[in-house]
Amino acid sequence: MIDEKNSDIHLRPRFKMGFEESQQKLIAKFQRNVKNATCKYSVKDIDGHIVIDIPVDKNHFWSPQLHLEIEKIEENKSIVKGLFGPKPQVWTFFMFIHFAMAFAFIGFSIITYVKWTLKSDYKTALMITFALPILWVIMYFLGRIGKRRGHKQMDELYGFMMETLKS
Repeated sequence: MIDEKNSDIHLRPRFKMGFEESQQKLIAKFQRNVKNATCKYSVKDIDGHIVIDIPVDKNHFWSPQLHLEIEKIEENKSIVKGLFGPKPQVWTFFMFIHFAMAFAFIGFSIITYVKWTLKSDYKTALMITFALPILWVIMYFLGRIGKRRGHKQMDELYGFMMETLKS
């Protein structure tokens, strides 16, 4: 097994591991583990993609999700690519807020320029234009705080994945 981690700075950490086993064997390990009565994680398997979720009773807004993609390289060689991230609903919400703030920044920048050019009162638009990047930075740090809150659960998901792959 060859483990390769990308940068730890990202809100959605990624990793890649090479295995000397076939894609079907690796997927079968997860399928066997799901059927096991002691498996507390929610595991979904869709065509070589495996999504592992935290149990419902321990799930909170910042709970992470582990998405695995198992790719066949050769007959008995596979690569497991992993991506930790928030639930798709949380990620979509955050992305929507980021795009809305970018759109508002561009809009208020234009309004500020037009009002300044027309020599009308532009102070409110200017204040909003300067406040939006500050709000964007706050959103970034909220994402980092959420990642930190879910870090223990990320470790649990990673441990479950490694235990399953080594079995």
